[in-house]
Amino acid sequence: MFRRKPQNQEIDTAERDIKVQQLRDALGPLTGRSLKFCTDACLRRYLEARNWNLGKAQKMLEESIKWRSEYKPEEIRWHEVAHEGETGKVSKANFHDRKGRTVLIMRPGKQNTSSPEGNIRHLVYLMENAILNLPEGQEQMSWLIDFNGWSLNTNVPIKTARDIIYILQNHYPERLAIVVLYSPPRIFEAFWKVVKYFVDQKTFQKIKFVYPNNKDSLEVMKSFFDSENLPSEFGGKATLKYDHEEFSRLMAEDDVKTAKYWGLDKNGSYESNGYSNSEVKREPLSLAPPAV
Repeated sequence: MFRRKPQNQEIDTAERDIKVQQLRDALGPLTGRSLKFCTDACLRRYLEARNWNLGKAQKMLEESIKWRSEYKPEEIRWHEVAHEGETGKVSKANFHDRKGRTVLIMRPGKQNTSSPEGNIRHLVYLMENAILNLPEGQEQMSWLIDFNGWSLNTNVPIKTARDIIYILQNHYPERLAIVVLYSPPRIFEAFWKVVKYFVDQKTFQKIKFVYPNNKDSLEVMKSFFDSENLPSEFGGKATLKYDHEEFSRLMAEDDVKTAKYWGLDKNGSYESNGYSNSEVKREPLSLAPPAV
C-alpha cells in the first residue's frame, strides 16, 4: 500500500525556493513600499507561518500589504508615541541575546496610559525599530517581560491584548524567537487563561514562564542570554535603568535611518508609488492565527 505524505513534513531547500518564487509570481507586480517590504526573506516568513501552503501564505501576505498601506507603521515617528514610553514600559535593550538578536524589554507594571490605540502604535513602532536594527542574517528578536509591579489595575484590557496578538501574528510572522514571562504573579494566571486562546500553537511554544528559583527556568535564561548583560530583574548581573531622554535621542536617530530605508523625502512622502499594487485582493481578514 502507498503511504500518504504527511502534510507537515519538512520540505527541502530547493522546494522552499520554488515556493518563494511561486508566491512572488502570485502576488503580481509590486511597487514602492510593498516591493521594499516583500523581500525573499519576508516571503519565506509568511510561507513558514502557513506551513508552506502557497494559497494561505498569499492571502496572509496580501492582508499585511493592505494593513501596512492603511496603518503605515513605517511612518510612525518617536515623537508621536514618546509619551507612551515615558515610564519605560516597553523599550529596546542595550544588549543582544546569545545569537545577536535585538531584545525588547517589557514592564507591564509601568503601564502609564489607558489608550488602546496609543499602546498598540507604541508597540508597533518599537517592533519596526527592532526589525530595522536586527543584525544582518537575523530575522527574529527576543522579548523579556518583567512582571514586577504588575497588577490587574495596570494590565491592558483583554480586547487590547487580543488586538496586539492579532497584529503580531498576522503582520509580523516568524519575528519572535522567544518570549520570556519572568516571574508572573499567580493572579496573572486568570488573565493568561483567557489570552492564551488567541495564541496559535507554534507561537505558544515560544512563550516561556520563567521563575527565579526554578532550575529549569534558569537553564532557559542561560541558553538565550549572557548573565553579564542580563538585567538583575531577570536574574542577571547588569543594571536596568531606563533614561527616557537618552532613549528618545536614540529613537530620533533611528527615525532618520527609517526614513532613509523606506525612501522618504523631506516632505514625508515617498519617492515611488507605495502600496499601489492593484493586484492585491481585498478579501475579509482571516481570524486564523499564524505563527509569530
